[in-house]
Amino acid sequence: MEITADIVKKLRDVTGAGMMDCKKALVQAEGDFAKAEKILKEMGLAAVAKRAGRATNNGRAFTLVKNGKAVILEMACETDFVARNEDFTALGQQLCHDVIDHGYTSSVPALDAKVQDLITKIKENMSLKRFELIDIAGNQMVSEYVHGEGSLAVLVKLESDKKEALASDAVKQFAFDCALHVAAFSPRYLSSKDVDAAYLAEQTEIFTKQTLALGKPEKVVAGIVQGKLAKHFSEVCFLQQPFVKDDTQSVEKVLTVLSKEAGANLSIVGYNYYRVGVEE
Repeated sequence: MEITADIVKKLRDVTGAGMMDCKKALVQAEGDFAKAEKILKEMGLAAVAKRAGRATNNGRAFTLVKNGKAVILEMACETDFVARNEDFTALGQQLCHDVIDHGYTSSVPALDAKVQDLITKIKENMSLKRFELIDIAGNQMVSEYVHGEGSLAVLVKLESDKKEALASDAVKQFAFDCALHVAAFSPRYLSSKDVDAAYLAEQTEIFTKQTLALGKPEKVVAGIVQGKLAKHFSEVCFLQQPFVKDDTQSVEKVLTVLSKEAGANLSIVGYNYYRVGVEE
């Protein structure tokens, strides 16, 4: 398979490794992109914590929380000019209300028709790319954050064993700070407990090969690998990441302290992250 400059650049964008290292890995992998990415990780040359995504188009992300529901939604369009258009923005906001008001969980003709109406008016192709509808129980709250002109959007859901604790200004501020945190660090998983088996196996294999390549005795390899996994989880897992407002503590440690202060058992039970033009 021919190793083109485009595929080398794509591998570099995904891994953060150098161009020459990417090309060598692709040659070794005989053009297999996934295999080349794994080779770079095993060599310690790839940014294993980086979220891989494929740029697709322009658009805008929206959020809305009301009536015990929350929605996060992405509208796609051809140009950044239209992404800033008032009618385009108004349509995205209206679709958020429609999704909550009607309980839509997937696109329906009524939503598509509104998009088509604006296409006819603006004369540019656009689409309702994706959305998620989230239920909010009585003992839960959802904080929202949309960055800048809608380049990314975040929802974070908190839960408490005492509903009244959610009315605390400190808890509300923490929830919003968590939304900022997700926007800044785009975690792959909520916690280390949520890491799927295939991903864990892949990282264990990568770290084992890295450790053996350093000539470490086999009897200490397992311990070193576990240490590497713990460090990796602190990079990719929301609760284990250093908190955006205090990087001397993890998110879960800040949450533990806040729970004691609020006199309630608080927990982060979910989050949603949309970055416009990127398929995560």
